Amino acid sequence: MELSTLIPSVIEIARESGQVILDIYQRGQFEKQIKTDNTPVTSADLAAHKLVLERLTELTPDIPVLSEEDAAIPLEERQQWDRYWLVDPLDGTQEFIAGSGDFATIIALVENNHPVMGVVYAPVSGVVYYASRQQGAWKITPDGETVSISTHKHEGPTRSIAVAISRRQDIRAITNRLDPALNYDLVPLGSAALKSCLVAEGAVDCYLRLGPTGEWDTAATQCIVEEAGGRILNTHLTPLSYNERHTLENPNFITLGDESLPWAEILTPDNRMMEAR
Repeated sequence: MELSTLIPSVIEIARESGQVILDIYQRGQFEKQIKTDNTPVTSADLAAHKLVLERLTELTPDIPVLSEEDAAIPLEERQQWDRYWLVDPLDGTQEFIAGSGDFATIIALVENNHPVMGVVYAPVSGVVYYASRQQGAWKITPDGETVSISTHKHEGPTRSIAVAISRRQDIRAITNRLDPALNYDLVPLGSAALKSCLVAEGAVDCYLRLGPTGEWDTAATQCIVEEAGGRILNTHLTPLSYNERHTLENPNFITLGDESLPWAEILTPDNRMMEAR
C-alpha cells in the first residue's frame, strides 16, 4: 500500500471531524460525562469518533480502527493486527470544554507496532500537520499553502531551551524535572498533539509530558516529529511502544527536536531515578 495515496483522504477525514467538533464548539451546547478513568468526554468527542470510524472504514475496509472512544479491545485481539488506524477524535477535550480553542483531531496509521502516517488537524486555526514514512513532514497553513517543516537544531553551546507545556499542569512539576543550570522559555498550549507539532515545526525545542496519555495521543505526532528530524521518547529516553501491552496508557514522555542536545542531563538524573521508583 502506497501511503502517499491515502494522505489526502485522511486529511479530508480529519477536516470533516474537525468541522463536526467546531460546529458543536461554536454553538456552545454539548453534553459532558466523566469516564471510568476520571477524564471528561463530550458529545463532540463521540460525534467525531462516529464520523472518523465510518470514514476510515469506508476508505480501508480491511484495516481495523482503534479509537480513544472505543478502546476496550483486548491485547490478544490487537496483537493479530499488523496494521491499524489509531485515532483520537478530539485531542484536548479539557481545552474544548474550557473554550481555549486548543484542540485537534489526530489520526495515525500504525504498521508493525510503529506509526508510519500521521495527520493532525486543528479546526479553530485550520492548520493541518501531516507526515508519512520517508516522505518528510508538512504543514498546511490556513490559507492553503503546504510547507515543509523541520525541528530546530542548535548551533554551539545551549543555555536556553523553549519548552511547550500544558495549560492545565503545575508548572513546577515540569521545571523540577529540568536541569536548573539552563534557562527555559515556557510556551503554554492545550492539545498534546499540537504541542508536539510545535516541536516538529521548530517553534519550540521540546514538549515534556508528565501524567496520563494514551497511545492515540502520540502515534500521529510521532510520525510527524520523526519525519521532521526529532524523536518522541519516554523520560528514560527509550522509545514508546505501540500495541504491545495490555494497557494503552503511555509513560511520561518527551518530544524533542534536537537529538544532539544532552537530554540525559537536561532531564536531571535524580528526577529520572525518582520516576522509576
